[in-house]
Amino acid sequence: MGIEVAYSPRGYLLSQLKYVADILERARLTDNKTVDTSIEVNARYSSSDGLPLIDPILYRTIVGSLVYLTITHPNIAYVVHVVSQFVVSPTTVHWAAVLRILRYFRGTVFQSLLLSSTSSLELRTYSYADHGSDPTDRKSVTGLYIFLGDSLISWKSKKQSIVSQSSTEAEYCAMTSTTKEIVWLHWLLANMKILFSHHTPMYCDNQSSIQIAHNSVFHKRTKHIEIDCHLIRHHLKHGTIALPFVPSSL
Repeated sequence: MGIEVAYSPRGYLLSQLKYVADILERARLTDNKTVDTSIEVNARYSSSDGLPLIDPILYRTIVGSLVYLTITHPNIAYVVHVVSQFVVSPTTVHWAAVLRILRYFRGTVFQSLLLSSTSSLELRTYSYADHGSDPTDRKSVTGLYIFLGDSLISWKSKKQSIVSQSSTEAEYCAMTSTTKEIVWLHWLLANMKILFSHHTPMYCDNQSSIQIAHNSVFHKRTKHIEIDCHLIRHHLKHGTIALPFVPSSL
């Protein structure tokens, strides 16, 4: 995977410079164009977009390589999740989306992931859901980021397994995934003799989901996600997590 580790007074820098260069060469991207973002704003793709590629093998090869590039580039986790859905029957539109990712990398190739040597050993998490964002099956996408001090150590962008009937339900499913990751990290860090005296804040921008977690009374609107409710409420009650609100703009 070509992970390169460099040391500086600030900490360790993780990058995959040679891996990126190899992908650009394999994709036969000859122009020098760069873009500021890895995906267009509000872009939505479906399997019926564009014309089928004559040779889909190159598409599958490049997308497979991009999956491993998310190890040091969390900022492409979402878009790689998107283009990975079309590896069976990719089209010209999907290939254009992949080329945009590569042009984005051409302009950001020297960016690295910093693991700070001076930040605190406190977990801080962000949970988010993009409700009904997939135009094909209307499933939502879970997004989560987890920091240890100032260092980003865990992230995910993944389609949810069920269709959520509301943004609150989608957000709650995302919060459940984030809670499981927090519990696992608590266990892992405890084995390294790192113990937490405070709860881990899980920032969420959906007030309804936060209220459901604090409300001990179940009703018909939350019955179908009752197991998720019990899981989050258990760790909220026992001080594993806290649920502060954060505006979407932040």
